Amino acid sequence: MKTFLGIILACFCFTKANAAGVTIITHGYEFTPSYPTWVTAMADQIPKYFQTRFPGITNFTTYKLTLSPNGSGGYLFSFTRTNGAAPFTTDSGEIIIELDWSQLSGDIDDSYASTYNVGWAVSQILMLTNAISELNGHPLTEFPIHLIGHSRGGSLVSQISYVLGTNGIWVDHVTTLDPYPFNNDGDIDPALYQDASADKTYANVLFADNYWQDLGAGYLFGDPDGEPVAGAYARQLTDLAGGYNDVDLTSTYHSNVHLWYHGTIDFDAVASDGSASVTSTERQLWWGNSENEGVTAGFYYSLIGGGNRTSFLPLGLPGDPVIQDGYNQAWGDIGAGASNNRTALPSNSGAWPNIIKFYLTGTNTVMTGQQIATEFYYQYGGASNYVTTQIYFDRDFNPYNTNSTLAIQGYLANNGVSLITPITASLETTNVPPGVYAVYAKMSDGVHTRYLYMPQLVQILSNLQPPTLDIQMSGNAQFIIGINGISGQKIILQTSTSLQSWTSLATNTLTSSRWTYTNSLPANLQFYRAFASQ
Repeated sequence: MKTFLGIILACFCFTKANAAGVTIITHGYEFTPSYPTWVTAMADQIPKYFQTRFPGITNFTTYKLTLSPNGSGGYLFSFTRTNGAAPFTTDSGEIIIELDWSQLSGDIDDSYASTYNVGWAVSQILMLTNAISELNGHPLTEFPIHLIGHSRGGSLVSQISYVLGTNGIWVDHVTTLDPYPFNNDGDIDPALYQDASADKTYANVLFADNYWQDLGAGYLFGDPDGEPVAGAYARQLTDLAGGYNDVDLTSTYHSNVHLWYHGTIDFDAVASDGSASVTSTERQLWWGNSENEGVTAGFYYSLIGGGNRTSFLPLGLPGDPVIQDGYNQAWGDIGAGASNNRTALPSNSGAWPNIIKFYLTGTNTVMTGQQIATEFYYQYGGASNYVTTQIYFDRDFNPYNTNSTLAIQGYLANNGVSLITPITASLETTNVPPGVYAVYAKMSDGVHTRYLYMPQLVQILSNLQPPTLDIQMSGNAQFIIGINGISGQKIILQTSTSLQSWTSLATNTLTSSRWTYTNSLPANLQFYRAFASQ
């Protein structure tokens, strides 16, 4: 069987596969129980950002999770799909959650609640298998989680990460925007409850970033100052002129922090969050040179953005914060060195299996039959002695639909909550059709399951993929024929003077992507062709 001379068409319309996650965005204190427009604006912008990174991916899911008091000290919750399609039908697998706790975050009608309590409640909801009927029995915690919270919402997402950690769940990313917990790490008001701390990052958080300012007049004047967070990339914002300062008289700098983050997702000439906007003026003032007017800042370091979380940017003065500061360094070298930049959890049930990192270690382009080299880190300390581990090639980024091909499966031992174990995995491609794939790992103990996509796409080429030729003359006596193919291919080079009858010149199995053959200059007109053969 053979394929004749042709051109290799290897088109990567996108190069990263950081997808299939849950992004949760939430607000802070609301004096009246009104839901802020900026949360919806940010949630609606993420799919547009996603589509610039993943051309051709069009479907996503957005829900609004609303919490309200139940009248007896507890909370009611409801999910409403506000945008996109049902999760099992999308090609992105991405789920965005707008967390509305406005009926609990203010002090109206005695419904004010501490973020200790709300954080615990939200964590339980995320782990429920029946919280969202469209997920068909799957909890949101099966996917990597990115928590984004402003003001008291910074306290809330910190507490959510803490409670999830005590249940054995790793959180991929925590983003705090000018965090301001009441009566904890900030101003003291005896009339208000105490919030959970937001000044630390827990041991189950892979990456944390914090964006804060102290430009305001303080709480008594209605414009709170935020604060740095230990263990996070703590980016202090020192110039926030404009934005909410142009439309509001209170909470202006404080609100400009979530507007700054919106500007790292929305790159329109006027990036509006429904209440204020980032214009060219703010672009020039609010971001440093290495942040490219917001393009390589903030949301860029999410899984969707795909930024390098172990980088030493932005380059400033010695001792200034760098991105790598926010990467978990408490478990040995999982990518950013080893240091004690995390706060230990007081308890950890280990109930959930976790694939913490999953990445390519070899080439991302192979021929059918060749292996793809990968590595992942996992942790599990639950009730089972083993966890089932499977790795799939996926035609899109949604593990819940039916277009995945199993590459490898096996069992891994319970390694406990005090260890993270690296595992190398070579993926077989013999029975995988040629194409471009996202690759995800699935780990389950029979009760709990988690997924994680590798941050690189892979391409599997047919071993009959046609090679290409280039020909040069060497002096006056020889042709040097270059044959470009794929390492491992068996290539046959032929010649003809008539294009009717062909004679084989040489056969070679490529050990690299190029082979050259030197042929004496013919006495008459001569043509060449090459094809791959089994």
